[in-house]
Amino acid sequence: MSLPAEDRAYLEGRGQTYEVVPEANMICVVLPGFPLPPGYDRRESDLLLRLSPGYPDVPPDMWWFGPAVNLTNGQPIPATNCVEQHLGRSWQRWSRHFNGGQWKSGVDSLESFVALIRQELRRYTGNHS
Repeated sequence: MSLPAEDRAYLEGRGQTYEVVPEANMICVVLPGFPLPPGYDRRESDLLLRLSPGYPDVPPDMWWFGPAVNLTNGQPIPATNCVEQHLGRSWQRWSRHFNGGQWKSGVDSLESFVALIRQELRRYTGNHS
């Protein structure tokens, strides 16, 4: 299993450091030092994406941060209170799912998934820039 060429080109084009590691029949993509918008208790955290064997025809599901991220205002972030072990370390799971038909095979990619993650991060801080 490997990351599709389009996804590698996207990450490398952004100068994003990444690591691809297989785990439990999944492709794990770690983006170290993923920047977080203002309003979180840290400026960056490692982002873990776990892609199923059918990816990119099958949409990605959920993502994980390690270390965990929280809002500086103390408000809880829905569906992020689960901690899981992957790649030998603890990760905060962000339980988010695509609606049926939302992911378009052959159109969507890691780029669109990361854009969704950035949008979701801004959603809780009110920072939409």
